[in-house]
Amino acid sequence: MESPRFLVGQFLLAMPGIGDPRFEQAVIAMCGHDDDGAIGIGIGATIDGLGLHDVLDQFDIAHGEAPNAPVHFGGPVEPRRGFVIHSTGWSGQDTIDVAARWALSGTIDVLRAIAQGKGPTRWIVALGYAGWGAGQLDGEMLRHGWFNVAGDEALIYDTPAAERWAAGFASAGIDPRLLVPETGTA
Repeated sequence: MESPRFLVGQFLLAMPGIGDPRFEQAVIAMCGHDDDGAIGIGIGATIDGLGLHDVLDQFDIAHGEAPNAPVHFGGPVEPRRGFVIHSTGWSGQDTIDVAARWALSGTIDVLRAIAQGKGPTRWIVALGYAGWGAGQLDGEMLRHGWFNVAGDEALIYDTPAAERWAAGFASAGIDPRLLVPETGTA
């Protein structure tokens, strides 16, 4: 059986009972997946009490035109490192295109551009990321940890964070209320 590789531009949805409370009902926007490993940004939960203005203040960037949007829990790896998932019409110093569906930036220039009203038209900010070593994600997918669905900009930008997990399953025709965390044995 071929391993599930190259999930760039798709979403991973945590299956019920994934076994790690940090990933309960997680939605991960996959930004890289190859033989060396995988990286994604969590978009399924926000960090209570933390908004974009707080992040801008840490870098002495005037708020300008930037709304005080919530900051997402991007993942448990490097939780103080920031990322911006954004529309593809803007590019900065380190911006990478993610399967022509969205872009990912991780340097301060994107925050300055957003505050100045010159940045990407659509964006979300996250702290941290989800990362997997070589073959790790492939194994987790084969053991019923994750479910992948097509990358859809509406899920990122038009669906509230708290609704993304259920909406992701719904996009595949699955009612997540019917999923069970364990299977029986025969």
